[in-house]
Amino acid sequence: FHLFSHSSVSHRFIAKPCALGLKVQANGPQKAQPNAILEKVFTAITKHPDEKRLEGLSKQLDWDVRSIQRWFRQRRNQEKPSTLRKFCESMWRFTFYLYIFTYGVRFLKKTPWLWNTRQCWNGYPYQPLTPDLHYYYIVELSFYWSLTFSQFIDVKRKDFGIMFTHHIVAVTMITFSYITNLTRVGTLIFCLHDVADIVLEAAKMANYCKCQKLSDLLFVTFAIVFIVSRLGIYPLWILNTTLFELYEALGNFPAFWVFNLFLMILQILHCLWSYLIIKTAYKAISKGKVAKDSRSDVESSSDEEETVPRSKAPHSTIASNGTSGANGTNGYLTGGTCSEEH
Repeated sequence: FHLFSHSSVSHRFIAKPCALGLKVQANGPQKAQPNAILEKVFTAITKHPDEKRLEGLSKQLDWDVRSIQRWFRQRRNQEKPSTLRKFCESMWRFTFYLYIFTYGVRFLKKTPWLWNTRQCWNGYPYQPLTPDLHYYYIVELSFYWSLTFSQFIDVKRKDFGIMFTHHIVAVTMITFSYITNLTRVGTLIFCLHDVADIVLEAAKMANYCKCQKLSDLLFVTFAIVFIVSRLGIYPLWILNTTLFELYEALGNFPAFWVFNLFLMILQILHCLWSYLIIKTAYKAISKGKVAKDSRSDVESSSDEEETVPRSKAPHSTIASNGTSGANGTNGYLTGGTCSEEH
């Protein structure tokens, strides 16, 4: 609840003024021309009419098929968020990740298990839960709970299913490790995962501000940090201690298998996202610019508008409502930049 409140305050009083000061586009896509018949089909039947239905509507309204296709395209784009909203959401997440990562580094510098992971199991399960560690855990758990619920009302993402699975696994793993007092290694996992997300949100904000060179540089930095931390440090540092050092110290017990199962699921997601990031980076190198990040926080792409002229003059008003060729993604970005945010 508190995180939802802070998010709302941040959007209204901090992120929005910053976005407007950086001249982030505040308006959303242009609205489709009001039409009761098409609106009824859109809301009650389908948002993507097939060819047969398009022909029927064309005869009913005396519109050409391309005009009706354009109307549905514009109507779908109306439901997409504005760049301002996406900037505010990214700024809130950037602020949180930066804060919690900084807190985590300051906390872990004082602990013996940062450089010697065997200390995670020294004295287990009778390890004291210090106020700093408790705060770290509660804030992280609250944030992931907020992401789980806000995912249904925030900007719609292409990887909704993967992210929802990630949030559920994260919440379950955090809760389980807290109950079983596997909190020391949990703090290492928190810190390792938060660092890449800071760069990702910064890259998206730079993209919304049309700072393309900075955005591309941050994306490359994010890709390197993500792959090194999730495919390098995570298995060699985290999985090594939970699979081998924990077994050597305490032997076999039920929580050992459950906890490591969650960690392995997380690693599978890391591999999937890394593949998508490498694929994106390859496209960026081959085309000379970054196209989009398929790992996380990528909105469903806007429907591209066609520039073919209308066959019937009376419907030129509908054509003028479309997204121009220079703004092929709802006017969020110009044609010279990447088609979506990283």
